[in-house]
Amino acid sequence: MRRSLIAFAAAAAVMLGVALQSAAQDETSTFQVMGRVETLVYGMEHTGGLIDRLNSLERDMFGRELPGSIAERQAAVLNFIEKGTEYQPSLLFKLGVAEWAIDRKVDSLSPVNRRVDRLEVELEGTPQVDRPMTMRLERVLGLLLSEPVASENVELPEATVIRASLAAPLSPRTAKKGDYVDLVLDSDLTVGSKLVAPKGSRVVGVVSEVTKPRSFGRPAEVKLGVESLYTIGSQPVPLTFGPESQQAVEAESAQLAAAGTSVVGALLLGPVGLVTGFLVRGDLKELPAGSVIFCQTVEKVSVGAFPVPLGLRGLLKNPGDGGSAMEAAGAAAVEPPPGEDQGQ
Repeated sequence: MRRSLIAFAAAAAVMLGVALQSAAQDETSTFQVMGRVETLVYGMEHTGGLIDRLNSLERDMFGRELPGSIAERQAAVLNFIEKGTEYQPSLLFKLGVAEWAIDRKVDSLSPVNRRVDRLEVELEGTPQVDRPMTMRLERVLGLLLSEPVASENVELPEATVIRASLAAPLSPRTAKKGDYVDLVLDSDLTVGSKLVAPKGSRVVGVVSEVTKPRSFGRPAEVKLGVESLYTIGSQPVPLTFGPESQQAVEAESAQLAAAGTSVVGALLLGPVGLVTGFLVRGDLKELPAGSVIFCQTVEKVSVGAFPVPLGLRGLLKNPGDGGSAMEAAGAAAVEPPPGEDQGQ
């Protein structure tokens, strides 16, 4: 408990330091920033006066109101949640580490308050709702890990294949061009023993084209593109379709066929021309949650990752998962350069 309180005090000090440095917003209005922060923390925007909303959020997060102007305080809270500092990973980073350590996956589509509640229920049976969320998370981490959570930059290679699945059903009858579509990562994405994105991390797709049902029984169609994978530190990594993801589709299709499973029955999606995106035909009525797509990173990118302690590295091996064609090809576990991670 003493370690948790010390960690909380350190996190709060970092938070206040960021508040003093964050004097300016970009062109986003203060009400828009407030709505974004509330959506991250509570899953929805609240109503009422801006100052009362900010005061309430800070008390829920830190146990007290912070100094500074409205713009400074909002920027500080948002940076604390999403970015962190050179010395302290963000709240979302730490939350992802805690969830992964307990469940081997993250709940990236739920708000912070619900995720912290769930962690405490899983560990101790009851959420500690009378305490600030930041203190509660640090306490959970203190129960799970022997050392403070750290972040380390790694290079994620170009054309790293990503296997993801729909988080909710997708219907050609209701989809509209420009709609964002939530998907989740199907397995941990690692570079050596560094965890870049745990299973369950958010992948964002977008509907690029919708064709309504036509004459002569021709079905509706919807084309789905991909935009970004959000890492454990909530950093967006641009995605696309390309030859490597096409090969992964073909490999998994062959694997399913060899096992006697219908590719259509498995609802495995394949790229159409690698550029226009994935095609869903309306004769399926809707594509259920869990339907699979393959995509790949656009370019080499430096990302913050969790250097997994030796005692937790067994979780990276995904024992008992069965393994997909992508994993068999090593696409979800990127090998580090020679010499890195040796003997650690």
